[in-house]
Amino acid sequence: MLFIAQKNLKQKLKKAVLILLGIYIMVGTAFYVLQERFLFLPEILPQDHTYSLTYDYDEYFLNAPNEGVINTVHIKANNPQGVILYFHGNAGSLKRWSKIAEYFVAINYDVYIMDYRTYGKSKGTLSEEALYEDAQACYNHLKQFWTEDNITVYGRSLGSAMATKMAATNNPKQLILETPFYNIADVAKSRFPMFPVKKLLKYQFSNNEHIKNVSCVIHIVHGTNDKVVPFSSGEKLFKTLKSKKATLTIVENGGHNNLVDFNKYNAFIKEILK
Repeated sequence: MLFIAQKNLKQKLKKAVLILLGIYIMVGTAFYVLQERFLFLPEILPQDHTYSLTYDYDEYFLNAPNEGVINTVHIKANNPQGVILYFHGNAGSLKRWSKIAEYFVAINYDVYIMDYRTYGKSKGTLSEEALYEDAQACYNHLKQFWTEDNITVYGRSLGSAMATKMAATNNPKQLILETPFYNIADVAKSRFPMFPVKKLLKYQFSNNEHIKNVSCVIHIVHGTNDKVVPFSSGEKLFKTLKSKKATLTIVENGGHNNLVDFNKYNAFIKEILK
């Protein structure tokens, strides 16, 4: 009887292990196949959508590689002290982000902002390389209106990848990163520690590598209560900058989407853009 009981127990344990292994493989496969749906959360806009903004703006459609068409908005301050090339986060469209970016127009900076392909009115097939090429097309277009020594590159969350790449391959005045990550694998590990995420990811967004080639001043701002991109990831990125001109502004209790509600963030922005 004892032998039979032990045999049954082993069979049950084996079955349980197989079930858990099946679940592990199934979830891992779903992570690999559906990762773009986790990473990119676009809002699609009709091509005739009109942006409702407080300030005057010009709208452009830029032709990009691989049949991409990138929608951009150039929001104009009355007496601009410079221009901010703004790369937004992973959710929404220019319908939302252009209004958020008007924060900088109110302190006398032009803002040039793009929608990534598949976002808003922009079109094209997504890939990491395509996103970098689209960002460069925007940078090149902006140089028709502003010299590089007047361009501040600003990246928020996902946008930190495009911003860092642009600062690494061009010569802007400065780079500002809001809630940035070390690389995308670093964020994925914090959410899916049981999976070999580095091998499963199609996108790397290696800010830690690109930032090594940035020659301008770098400013990083991050909240300690960020539930989307852990503060530790932004801090880790900053620690790679030992030999560069860089600052890290820590917003205590700041989250991922509410830094503007904190005096420390507003003081930080006014200080570096004064």
